[in-house]
Amino acid sequence: MLRKQWALKYKSFNTCNWTKPIWSDECYIYIGDTRGRIYVSQCPDEEYNENCLVPTFKQFFLWVMIWGCISKGKKGPLIVLEYPGGKGGGMNTDRYISQVLEGPVTHFFAEMKRLRWRPIFMQDGAASHRSKRTLKWFKDNSIPLMDHSPQSPDLNPIEPVWHELKRIVCTRTHAPSTISELIQAVKDAWDQLEIKDIDKYIDGMPKRMQAVLDADGGHTKY
Repeated sequence: MLRKQWALKYKSFNTCNWTKPIWSDECYIYIGDTRGRIYVSQCPDEEYNENCLVPTFKQFFLWVMIWGCISKGKKGPLIVLEYPGGKGGGMNTDRYISQVLEGPVTHFFAEMKRLRWRPIFMQDGAASHRSKRTLKWFKDNSIPLMDHSPQSPDLNPIEPVWHELKRIVCTRTHAPSTISELIQAVKDAWDQLEIKDIDKYIDGMPKRMQAVLDADGGHTKY
């Protein structure tokens, strides 16, 4: 029901041509995450034939977590988040405010206002996003928030943008072999994303909203 209510609210909100949502999200980028099985066709007497075996290697695994935002006609900043690791080393209020809000969001919001738009910021319901200090930061900086329905990645147009970014990273001629190379590959992929391709996902939001309403708040194909 929350999804249906959100879809109705968005349809009403979307009638204001001067207001532009800033869609934001975090995303993990993995390299070397091979979880699928490999099948080999063989005859009964070829079980240990060298040509029918797949060699195994020590697992190679890299990952980074990124944050980014988009808006109609504008591609916002991309941030590679810095985590110390270990217990308590993930995203929290301090890191969200210092690495994302103070600087990237502040500057992008100001840029949108200079273009004479009325931007409104969308973030999901992660704990660091909804903490008292985070909400106070938005209030103190006069940045309005647009609520987002929980567990609804299909209602955020930045999700397909992440898929496209991952595709670009994975189709590089030479796969990144270090964290620094992966970070550079992610930044290069973000730079390659064209505004027109991002806009098509934002322009598709009315169809997504209608799909949610048609499903009475249930799951959709998006």
